[in-house]
Amino acid sequence: MSALSRKNFWEKTPPSVKQALGAALGVAPPTFWLGRAFREQLAFANASQRWPAAKATAWQLDRIREIVGRAIAQSPYYRRAYAAAGVDADTLNALDDVRRLPTIDKSTIREHGDDMMTVARSAPGVDYVTTGGSGGEPMGFHIGADRSAIEYAYLVAGWQRAGYDTNDVQAVFRGQVVTPDRAGLRHSYDAILRRHYYSNFHMTDENMGRYLNHLATIGDCHLHVYPSSIATLTRYLNRSNRKLPTNVRGILAGSEIVYDADRAATERATGLRYFSWYGHSEKLVLAAECEHASTYHVWPTYGYCELLDASGNPVTKPGDRGEIVGTGFINRVMPFIRYRTGDYATLADSRCDACGREHMLLTDIQGHRTQEMLICADGTEISWTAVNMHDRTFDGVRRFQFRQSLPGKATLRLVPAEGFDHSRTMAIKQSLDRKLGERIVFDVELCDEIELTHRGKTTFVDQRIPDAVREGTEARAT
Repeated sequence: MSALSRKNFWEKTPPSVKQALGAALGVAPPTFWLGRAFREQLAFANASQRWPAAKATAWQLDRIREIVGRAIAQSPYYRRAYAAAGVDADTLNALDDVRRLPTIDKSTIREHGDDMMTVARSAPGVDYVTTGGSGGEPMGFHIGADRSAIEYAYLVAGWQRAGYDTNDVQAVFRGQVVTPDRAGLRHSYDAILRRHYYSNFHMTDENMGRYLNHLATIGDCHLHVYPSSIATLTRYLNRSNRKLPTNVRGILAGSEIVYDADRAATERATGLRYFSWYGHSEKLVLAAECEHASTYHVWPTYGYCELLDASGNPVTKPGDRGEIVGTGFINRVMPFIRYRTGDYATLADSRCDACGREHMLLTDIQGHRTQEMLICADGTEISWTAVNMHDRTFDGVRRFQFRQSLPGKATLRLVPAEGFDHSRTMAIKQSLDRKLGERIVFDVELCDEIELTHRGKTTFVDQRIPDAVREGTEARAT
């Protein structure tokens, strides 16, 4: 069993077992449990972010040629697609030649997923994962089981720009289901990974007050949060006239859109740097903020990032906007080559004068995992990101969306795919109930279609609660 597999196994271990073993096993630093592959990837990520542009470009071209060659040799889909386009790995002599390869998108994955694989689905080291995606359509795909060590190393290398160290303690508000302890506090501790988990499903004023009291007792730490959960905590700090405990050293916020107003409000209320990053389940593009500014540096050795305009041409002028199109270097079992993510960003530059890194900089990234909220009966907000399922919960569903008109109640609307078994509705409800508990009571409605936005996307939460009702609910809760 690999180090990261041991880590995943440990994360699923019952809390009682963790408590019994954690104190003894936690003597070793987290890097020991994360393993050699993680340590090597972390060193590589830290080195490669400082490569000159020419070295990074040459390295990317080599990886793309390798992946394209592998795809043609072992994937029936890519062999057909690239033969029709008249391209192969030998014709890729510069990064500009990558534009000769056709782009793919979510519909490609759904229609040709099995044919896109370079190994059998049952092969060792192959995992199946799902993502809701930015358009509200669930999508499943296969990926190598070794991706966790690689991705986490890059995340940590990014967090180090914000002062984080691998031995540091984290206080986590990111969607974990946390049951009450003996004192009724929704908190648990993982001694091996040095993480304190708090329930962001239960961020009432009473609970947030208790969270802050407990935070003050855990020593120096970084908050590891969703942007929506730190926004909720910030609003509580402001209206309760409380301060974040002084042992909190920084804020690591990701997996949702970061809104400038929320960032500014949190930094004013806490006096801490708000650090964020961009990534996605497909593991194609990863970008982390600069230590000197809130612009996102795209990691050149994680994947190849293109920014394309509406006509499919590359965005080259700073200030112009385009769709993020990625070619991943991590997933070798089901390559994603020139995948249109549906996410959009503004090109900032190709070099950062503040830090000297010589690769693509992005700003204003939008479209991926929006901060869409379900409202509990007591006014507490639960972000869609915390509810989002990364298993087979939504298999057999083409689209899904929560619709809410009253606090504490919602309807889960499902557009079934062909062959959908109606008994799945109960299984879906039970799976979501395990996360939501009694916070949101919802029913399930099957429908033929879900309305799209003007950009052709489906929001995860069709929020119809009038502002006056929401404000009144919040006022009663406080």
